Amino acid sequence: MTLTAATLPPLFADWFAKRGWSLRRHQAEMIAAGVAGQHALLVAPTGGGKTLAGFLPSLIELAGRGPRPAIGPGSGIHTLYISPLKALTTDVERNLMTPIREIGLNIHVESRTGDTKQSKKQRQRDFPPDILLTTPEQLALFCAWDGARAYFADLKCIVLDEVHAIWSGKRGDLLALGIARLQQFAPAMRRVALSATIDDPDLIRDWLRPHVPEGDLQDVTLVKGDPGAPPVVDVLVSEGHVPWAGHTGQHAIPEVYEAIKRSGMTLIFVNTRWQSEFVFQQLWEINDDNLPIGLHHGSLAAEQRRKVEAAMARGDLRAVVCTSTLDLGIDWGDVDLVIQLAAPKGASRLVQRIGRANHRLDEPSRALMVPASRFEMLECQAAREAVAENAFDWEPHHIGTLDTLAQHIMGLACSEPFRLDDLHAEITTCGPYADLPYEQFEEVVDFVATGGYALRSYDRFARIVKDREGRWKVRNADTAQRHRMNVGAIVAAGTLNVRVASRRGAGATKQLVGGRKVGEAEEWYFEQLTPGDTFLFAGQIWAFQGISGTDALVTHAQDKDPKIPSWGGSKFPMSTSLADRVRSLVQNRDHWRVLPNDVQEWLELQEAKSAIPTADQMLIETFQRGSRHFMVAYPFEGGLAHNTLAMLLTRRLDRAGVGPLGFVCTDYSIAIWSIKPMTSTADGGDLDYDDLFQPDMLGDDLESWLEESFMMKRTFRNCALISGLIERRQPGQEKTGRQVTFSTDLIYDVLRRHQPDHLLLRTARADAAAGLLDVARLGQLLTRISGHIRTKALERPSPFSVPVLVVIGRERVGGGDAADMILKESAEALIAEVMDDAPPELQGAA
Repeated sequence: MTLTAATLPPLFADWFAKRGWSLRRHQAEMIAAGVAGQHALLVAPTGGGKTLAGFLPSLIELAGRGPRPAIGPGSGIHTLYISPLKALTTDVERNLMTPIREIGLNIHVESRTGDTKQSKKQRQRDFPPDILLTTPEQLALFCAWDGARAYFADLKCIVLDEVHAIWSGKRGDLLALGIARLQQFAPAMRRVALSATIDDPDLIRDWLRPHVPEGDLQDVTLVKGDPGAPPVVDVLVSEGHVPWAGHTGQHAIPEVYEAIKRSGMTLIFVNTRWQSEFVFQQLWEINDDNLPIGLHHGSLAAEQRRKVEAAMARGDLRAVVCTSTLDLGIDWGDVDLVIQLAAPKGASRLVQRIGRANHRLDEPSRALMVPASRFEMLECQAAREAVAENAFDWEPHHIGTLDTLAQHIMGLACSEPFRLDDLHAEITTCGPYADLPYEQFEEVVDFVATGGYALRSYDRFARIVKDREGRWKVRNADTAQRHRMNVGAIVAAGTLNVRVASRRGAGATKQLVGGRKVGEAEEWYFEQLTPGDTFLFAGQIWAFQGISGTDALVTHAQDKDPKIPSWGGSKFPMSTSLADRVRSLVQNRDHWRVLPNDVQEWLELQEAKSAIPTADQMLIETFQRGSRHFMVAYPFEGGLAHNTLAMLLTRRLDRAGVGPLGFVCTDYSIAIWSIKPMTSTADGGDLDYDDLFQPDMLGDDLESWLEESFMMKRTFRNCALISGLIERRQPGQEKTGRQVTFSTDLIYDVLRRHQPDHLLLRTARADAAAGLLDVARLGQLLTRISGHIRTKALERPSPFSVPVLVVIGRERVGGGDAADMILKESAEALIAEVMDDAPPELQGAA
């Protein structure tokens, strides 16, 4: 039977009819693309059968085949599905089995992640399923198998789910390289990518397509799904009042609890692991109805995460407090409400999270945003409008990273020998590496072979060698094994397993040993604890007992409140496009009418006491408070860019003789303080703010600061781990974060002295600029405000300054004398000071 965009085989048509479904247009177009052997990118809203559309061509083709041979051609994997999340892989396996089982198809589906038992992995190698669902890290392992070429010879299709979440980072680089390798094994393999939130599909299409020589261009068909029912997105104004400052949303917890009681299953999304623990604890303290509430984040043990996921699938839970671990694609059809607690930081992320409710295209998803402060109210409103306009976050063009390439080259050498010319030709078919110069490619190969010029005398860094035919291969089986134990581009902060301790032995030999694992947490957190300190983790309060190897040993604590706050996780930076919307909202007085009354009055009070900047301006306020002089700037560019800007500004101000400095940042503002006024230089001249914020600070100032900071060593450590120069895991042991850091710091110092242009040092600088420092975004900011800086000298703090001043009381910043300049005042005292002599009509702003 010849398929068209409007037809289905009878088995599938009957199944659709029994379910009361009609084949959607985008599903039909994906089938047609599959029949034509075309690569395809599907952009369709959540709940529209996007994942099924990606699999339908494979299911139809597999249903029509004859008996599958046990060995030889046709016995291997037909379709490989790649997901960025383990939980999504498990969920897709469950959902994919529904049509296979109900139609009665003889199709074998299995999943494979880092949590899969070794015995099952070995069975999958001996007896491949028809469809294998896995992760980018497992694909990197496949590429390092001996025999990988034969294993994937029958591959017909690779499906990349939630591609927007992975393509532009190092995991995406490793994935693109792995896809290029699979294409070598199976030249006719189709590439399929799926997403609900892509701002520029052409960027993804260029990343996805094979970059083959001109004249043989392989394009990617773009399929767009019809829009679904627009979501119903509300913003919670707790008791008619939005706090001036804050970041947890604690003030609204009672109302969040009431929303849970009124709804079916609710997902409560937060932005950090620390906040998930905090919110979970707060909800349980007022859970008088004993509602079943779960917790899900990336540091919990895999077993605990799976229990929560299974309970959700059964409908046993009323609410789950979660982080980005449940952002993507998971089909919890019974989710009634999604709550975003604190600002979402990005429109695309918010759309993904909203899509978890209902997960049905024709029914609106219900979402409730809970701003933690008035600035967050502006951000929530901007995000709400972006969702209504179906506008997603902008994506930058991405160039492939060299440490990731080094890991991939090492993996290929573990699989089979390669020749330089052949491998360069293969790698340049990848979008991220399409323009990789041959000389740079040779440098990466030399790095894998020797460690580079400064390290080539150390035998441990020689990982690949040439054979008699001039091909490169892995040095020995032990080197290959160590590589396979360390694949992947995710480098978390050094972590320790959190294990419940018990005492073993008798008398003087009695000692603490680790038992059940309850999760993982960053090593640096435990280094600041002493035995007996209590802290919050996995929804419970624990007493820290000590560190043993890679384990943090804990026991159950009886304390009602932890002595030490729960550890923090990484916080998302506010997206560039959302920041742009916030600035536009702030400048537009007519737009203020969509905001709650107290927020409108807060903006009006800011205008009365200071100024409201236009979208292309940056407002700088200066004022004295006690013996301290403050400069508060409002770039609205997110915490990463602000933090880098503040560090560079303090260097410049120090050179100007302003004196001891401290600073603190939020996503909206920067506060810098000193003993001397920040209006004049040490020689008595006026401080020129336009000169102070010149883009040239990203030159020598940035370089000299990086040379002095710990950040480069930390970034170099990550690059060394990804490239394989340093191995965290070795047979029979795993290095602690301290051991890895010690090793990489030594190498970093050697390279800085003897080979400052070493490949890894260059990569670390680029990574720091792009990630930890957000230099590109900072450069855009400095260019935008050049000639557009508005200054206001004030007698007292402004309404806008309150949130950032409150943060000072929570964080120790600066060093030396600056560390003694921490403000202790509460938000209430600051607000009272700001409101003094406020016009009567604006008293409601308080």
